[in-house]
Amino acid sequence: MPASSTTSNHQPTVIITETLSDGPADWLAERANVVWCPHTEKERLAKLLPQADGLVVRTYTQVNQELLDQAPNLKVVGRAGVGLDNFDLPACEKANVKVVYTPDANSQAVVEYVIALILDTLRPRTDLPPACSEAIFHQLRKTEIGKQLDQLTLGIVGLGRVGKRLANVAHAIGMKILVSEIIPETDLRRACDLPFNYVPHDTLYAEADIVSIHVDGRPENKHMLSTHALSQLKPNTLLINAARGFLHKNETLLTFAQNNPEAHIILDVHDPEPPSLDYILANQPNIRLLPHIASRTDQALENMSWVVRDILAVLENKSPNFPAF
Repeated sequence: MPASSTTSNHQPTVIITETLSDGPADWLAERANVVWCPHTEKERLAKLLPQADGLVVRTYTQVNQELLDQAPNLKVVGRAGVGLDNFDLPACEKANVKVVYTPDANSQAVVEYVIALILDTLRPRTDLPPACSEAIFHQLRKTEIGKQLDQLTLGIVGLGRVGKRLANVAHAIGMKILVSEIIPETDLRRACDLPFNYVPHDTLYAEADIVSIHVDGRPENKHMLSTHALSQLKPNTLLINAARGFLHKNETLLTFAQNNPEAHIILDVHDPEPPSLDYILANQPNIRLLPHIASRTDQALENMSWVVRDILAVLENKSPNFPAF
């Protein structure tokens, strides 16, 4: 991390509580007094917040009333990322603190990741062992038989920025696409120029071979993958959640996995996060657990880090490109 820049009476103070790519961090340090303080150092952060004009966070810093009360001079908080689940937006608006973020910064990274997860599961690929015998060679050719994606139906729950890109890739591959959304079908058709079937959630769950969830963090979506929803899935479905951990209850998902051994469940996100040492979904043969890395490409991380441009814009009394409200 770059060292904090020298304090200046003419420069605003911006605290960074989580990681930021070097280029954007250096850019900001040339224009502001940058102070790095991990969100885990709560006592030090509490001492620094009264000085803060701006704040840069990612996933784990909770921007709530408690934090706002400690930062009376705060003008703007930038989320170097997409979701705003760790923000109390009404509290920020009431405190007249602007919130900016990077809504399309990692869409490509997440789509590539989801496609990779699908191929990992449905197109098995085992490397030849050293000194591979003729028998092993032919045995692998017999056992490593996958499913062809253009013969499968992909159900996308949530056709936002990520969902649309995923639909485009799936369509190019030749997959049939089912979509469930709260947005009216006519609006989606105008925004997404590709063939898809707009269906209720239950229909999507029942007919899709692969279900990928891409909904936002609104409270109504909590535990949307309920016992009823999971009961609609095919017994050999591939279910991918790279969106939010609170979309399911761990106990409910465990029961579904145990009752449907031919199903595959892939979770990149968890609730809580990181999961506890006694995580009940661990060590289940048909559940794959990943460490929230869908957006972790060098380009996506840099894209998200450029939230600093909007932070400085607000501090200079200019209009940001991506305000949250």
